[in-house]
Amino acid sequence: MDFNAPAGDNLFDRATVVGKSTPRIDGPLKTTGTAPYAYERHEVASNAAYGWIVGSAIAKGRISAMNVEDARRAPGVIAVLAAPEMEPIGSSNWNYAPLFGGREVAHYHQAVACVVAETFEQARAAAALIRTDYERTSGEFDLAAVAPDAPLAGSQGGAEGGAGDPRTRRGDFESAFASAPVTVDQTYHTPDESHAMMEPHATIAAWEGDQLTLWTSNQMIQWAKTGMGQILGISPENIRVDSPYIGGGFGGKLFIRADAVVAALASRAAKRPVKIALQRPLMFNNTTHRHATIQRIRLGAERDGRITAIAHENWSGNITGTGGEDGTLQTPKLYTAPNRMTANYVAQLDLPEGNAMRAPGEAPGHMALEVAMDELAEALGMDPVELRLRNEPEGRVPGDPDTLISDRHLARCLREGAERFGWSARSPTPGAVREGRWLIGMGVAGGYRAAPARQSAAFVRLGADGRLVVETDMTDIGTGSYTIIAQTAAETMGVPLDRVTVELGDSRYPVSAGSGGQWGAASSTAGVYAACVNLRRAIGEKLGFDGDAATFADGSIRAGGRSFALTDAGRVSADGEMTYGDFKRDYDVGTYAGHFCEVAVDAYTGETYIRRMLAVCDAGRILNPLSARSQVIGAMVMAAGAALTEELAVDTRFGYFVNHDLAGYEVPVHADIPHQEVVFLDTLDPIISPMKAKGVGELGICGPAAAVANAIYNATGVRIREYPLTLDKYLDRLPTPV
Repeated sequence: MDFNAPAGDNLFDRATVVGKSTPRIDGPLKTTGTAPYAYERHEVASNAAYGWIVGSAIAKGRISAMNVEDARRAPGVIAVLAAPEMEPIGSSNWNYAPLFGGREVAHYHQAVACVVAETFEQARAAAALIRTDYERTSGEFDLAAVAPDAPLAGSQGGAEGGAGDPRTRRGDFESAFASAPVTVDQTYHTPDESHAMMEPHATIAAWEGDQLTLWTSNQMIQWAKTGMGQILGISPENIRVDSPYIGGGFGGKLFIRADAVVAALASRAAKRPVKIALQRPLMFNNTTHRHATIQRIRLGAERDGRITAIAHENWSGNITGTGGEDGTLQTPKLYTAPNRMTANYVAQLDLPEGNAMRAPGEAPGHMALEVAMDELAEALGMDPVELRLRNEPEGRVPGDPDTLISDRHLARCLREGAERFGWSARSPTPGAVREGRWLIGMGVAGGYRAAPARQSAAFVRLGADGRLVVETDMTDIGTGSYTIIAQTAAETMGVPLDRVTVELGDSRYPVSAGSGGQWGAASSTAGVYAACVNLRRAIGEKLGFDGDAATFADGSIRAGGRSFALTDAGRVSADGEMTYGDFKRDYDVGTYAGHFCEVAVDAYTGETYIRRMLAVCDAGRILNPLSARSQVIGAMVMAAGAALTEELAVDTRFGYFVNHDLAGYEVPVHADIPHQEVVFLDTLDPIISPMKAKGVGELGICGPAAAVANAIYNATGVRIREYPLTLDKYLDRLPTPV
């Protein structure tokens, strides 16, 4: 099915299943422990051995010697893979760092060996017997030190985003900024961050002749299949990837990592299935992370608040000097200004690979831009909400007036959010509101996240009993894919939800959009809809009516004055794929939010507590409000962590992340997160797909961290421009306690 014109009125506008809050149909499996995650799939490959990966103890250099003989003689050991004994494996279109083989070391905890044994404990004990000598060489580990010489580079070349223009200009920024009556010129720092998902990267690998099967934890099945083929130098057609349940990904499982590659190599060496789960420190240093950024933002405005000049420059680094974290992505989309400039620079760093993490680019970009907007409001003596409303575009993208905006209600998000949150009670004077020892403040931020739609396919089968089975390689990373796909099929075919079975995550199924980039929900459901339309047509052809004109409801069919039971069709199946026409190139399709936060800061100790958060979201049709709310509040929690606690501490002497576990890398816990409210506007976007739904999984992290930072400033009068906002950065500047 080719979507080549804006969606008109369709069955989803009269939905009875889609758009209704529906508990996740996979919930009982998750809560009873019976959902099989990758490492726990004991039934798929009998007699599996256990692998333990050894990571490099240096960040840059080479292995001069590795003694693995004691490990090979250890009890239970079946095989030992030693990187110096093997040629480096290939790479893929989605990887920057080397994954295994050879003597050269590119980053700390790069996989350099693997022990395969009968038990997990034997593999771990034998791995401790490996003795490795290194020749360490100097490397670049400090972004601030190398940023001044970093070249212009495209954005996110190997991840969700595609290569972008490293510098954009419109108008004459320099002249407009120099002549602006009110200006802001500040630099903001965001740190390296980890995905820190609960389920580790894990894989069971097994060979049958030249056929490789990976039961793994991966968000993008087709990418994994293709990437593994490139890495191992074999045909992707000889690879099966299966990931029905994934315990969190956040972008960290978009691409094949060392667990899958080494498990495949180890299985071939051991001549039996091998299972590997990365230990937590290797998840931090061996896999991918969000890159640190340095962002300079300059804003110039008239005294009435109209912005005349915006410049946003962003510096980040990566192991290859490419594929950085482009914090400027949202800046051309949010606020008007006739004179603009953005620039993205990427330095070469010898740290572990940086790659996509939830809302790559835009998440840290908002942490700078939306604080700069707050600083401009302060300089103008204007309410921060009003400043944003005064610079709302009309119909076209501010940084690209040739591009239309598909559907935008950011102003409504901000206005309704301000009313719901009680924004009028906020004091414009920082540090003026106290409750005993607590300094109280409110903050706001706007939010934008692109809403792409990707080609996606599915197969639908109607059984003689009237039950539907949907198959697609779409994944569920905890987002509710099983449920919204079942809702879509039930709605289109007119059957109750409990008559639909959904099978996901297997590369033997039709290729879907996969889970990433906030495209998963909108794209995969559109593909299922396309398959169901073809099934309706196939049923009509079999029973003698026009499937497009028929009404499917309550397990029956009405067409041309005749009625049928769905079961009259017997067994029928169809596949389908949603593709997209060129008309969409004329539009920017985005999602928008107004984020609000209230904090309390202890005037004596500097401890900060978030008291409440609100997100008002504009994301088109909400397919399942219950799971969509969960997505947004989860993203808000991640944003709270980014604002207050999360930072991968870089040892710039030895080039590694010191706090590479969940004891040192502090993510928010229940006690840190207060009441969170999420409101979805009743909007529809006819440009994105027939579903008119855009997704919210990454919108929820675009803005809340800045709202927290702005609330802390409103509470204390102290502006901190280096995240996370830990109390050591402002304690000595707090107002004198009363």
